[in-house]
Amino acid sequence: MKTIVIMGRGGTGKTSFVSLIADYFIRTGQTPLLLVDLDPDQSLGEMIGVDLQREGKKSIAELIEDTFIEKGGTTIGVPPSERIEHRIWEEGMYEGEKFDFIAIGTKWVEGCYCMPDAALRDALGRLIKQYRYVIIDAPGGLEHLNRRVTARVDDIIDVLGPSAKSFAHLERAKKIADECGISYERFISVGGFLFPEELGKRATSIPDTRFFGKIAYDDEVSRRTIAGESIFGIRSDSPGPVSVAKILAKAGYANPSHSE
Repeated sequence: MKTIVIMGRGGTGKTSFVSLIADYFIRTGQTPLLLVDLDPDQSLGEMIGVDLQREGKKSIAELIEDTFIEKGGTTIGVPPSERIEHRIWEEGMYEGEKFDFIAIGTKWVEGCYCMPDAALRDALGRLIKQYRYVIIDAPGGLEHLNRRVTARVDDIIDVLGPSAKSFAHLERAKKIADECGISYERFISVGGFLFPEELGKRATSIPDTRFFGKIAYDDEVSRRTIAGESIFGIRSDSPGPVSVAKILAKAGYANPSHSE
């Protein structure tokens, strides 16, 4: 099982990139997957065609609120994360044929993610099902990374936008990951769909990171995103999927036994 964390500032196309990665893995037979949405915008579910509420599931933040506020539970004694872990699997996880999906949800109570993060970290640490990949959609604020939602990561991928702020974000994220003691194999950057080609050289010069190319702008991805439709199933020869397949091949995630 490999864990991939995708992060990036808002507007870079991070979540559509996560969705296209998942679609590629499904299309090339590299399943099962666990998709984890850490972004409070909760747009990943929409892009992969999963409505947790319609499926009768709840976000981790909703489960915590239900357990410790609405039902008058207490956080004294047994750690809260242990108190709700079984509920995460039973009431919070959407289970599909090729992938499962959980979302952390919006900020709990006074805006702190500490308890949802701890609950998710402990639950991920005791995964029973053997996934091929765990793919985490992380927000650009880095708060979840700072609290070590997952202690071990194979690849951290930062999606770069068109401004210099994206490079500052990349360097800061790398510094936080190192200072927090997160164990990871590679720190990778990719250009978002608005990333200027001429900045590629600068991206390759960031110390201890690897730049694997740019996500191509795709009219169909854009149309579906605006319409709130799933990105899954877009033609594999469309610009977005083609560029993502090239990025994943450079990263070593191509399936040699599958030909498209």
